[in-house]
Amino acid sequence: MAAAGKKETLRRLEIIKRLDFAYPGTARELCALRFKTPFQLLVATILSAQCTDERVNATTPKLFERYGTPLEMVEASPAELEKLIYSTGFYKNKARNILALSSVLLSDYCGEVPDSMEELSALPGVGRKTANVVLSVVFSKPGLPVDTHVLRLALRLGLTTEKDPVKVERDLMLWVPSDEAGAFSLRLILHGRNVCLARKPRCNICVLADICPSATIA
Repeated sequence: MAAAGKKETLRRLEIIKRLDFAYPGTARELCALRFKTPFQLLVATILSAQCTDERVNATTPKLFERYGTPLEMVEASPAELEKLIYSTGFYKNKARNILALSSVLLSDYCGEVPDSMEELSALPGVGRKTANVVLSVVFSKPGLPVDTHVLRLALRLGLTTEKDPVKVERDLMLWVPSDEAGAFSLRLILHGRNVCLARKPRCNICVLADICPSATIA
C-alpha cells in the first residue's frame, strides 16, 4: 500500500467509507444467504455456486428442515439430496460434496465447522471463496471472498490489476482493515448487483463515480 502514495491511500479509504455508508451493517447482516448455524451457511454457500442467492434461499428451508446438521445430513441418500437441491444446478457434484464434508465434520471435528482457512479449505467442495464467507460471516474473522462482482469492481476501481481471485484477495487485504474485509467484499457484491453492472454500469447514480478511474458519466 505504501507504493500507492498518499493520494491513492486516501482514495481507497474514501471508497471504504462511501460503501460503508451506502451499505451499512456487519458481514453477517449483509450476507444474503439465510442460515442458522455455521454448517447451514457452509452448505448454502456451496449451493450458491453458479446459482443466485434467491434460488438458494428458496431451496434451503426444506433442505435444512430435514437435514440441518451434519449428523442428519449423512443420513440422506444421494438421490434424495439431489432432488432437494436440484434447482440450484450442478446438483450431483454439490450433493456429493455436501455428503462428504458432513462425514468429515463428524469424524474429524465432532460435527462442528472449523474456523480456520486451512481446515475449511481442506473440506470436500470447499474452496477459498466459500471458506472466506464462513470465516467472515459466522466467525467474524478476516476473510475477503472474491466472486465475479468483487473481481469486476476491484479492476474498475483500480484496486488491482490481477484477474486471479487469490491474487485479487491478496491485493485487497494489503489495505482493507482485516476486521472490515468480509463486509467490504459483501458491499462490493451489493454495489455490483445494483449499480456497477457487468454490461452497463450505472455511473450516473454511483456514489464512487468521482473517484473511479473507469466511470463514464454523460
